[in-house]
Amino acid sequence: MQMTSTALHGFAIGGQRRSRLRITARGRAALAVIVLAPVVAAAIALSSAPAVASDAPRDSNPVSFSYITVESGESLWSIAERIAPKADPRDVITEISALNGLDGASVSAGQSLAVPQQYAP
Repeated sequence: MQMTSTALHGFAIGGQRRSRLRITARGRAALAVIVLAPVVAAAIALSSAPAVASDAPRDSNPVSFSYITVESGESLWSIAERIAPKADPRDVITEISALNGLDGASVSAGQSLAVPQQYAP
């Protein structure tokens, strides 16, 4: 099989040139910048969004409260019944737990608990 001179110089037999894409180190760096720029911009925009939201007041209706001291043998249920005899103890316990950041229902004698002002003795 005999090759023509055009086939030896990068041309296909149909007269079209075959070319290979070669990317240099500078081209790779430029491509990386083009691809990563929107990702970095989005990350910066998202990271600054919570800071704007945290500037707003958390609760527009602050709760006023007073403190009571847990006596020996008391539970949250007995405290709720003592400070709010006409209210549902479950609701009072929920409010006391939320106000004091309690995980469970156990309290210790001598512990100081914040109670909503409406239930203050």
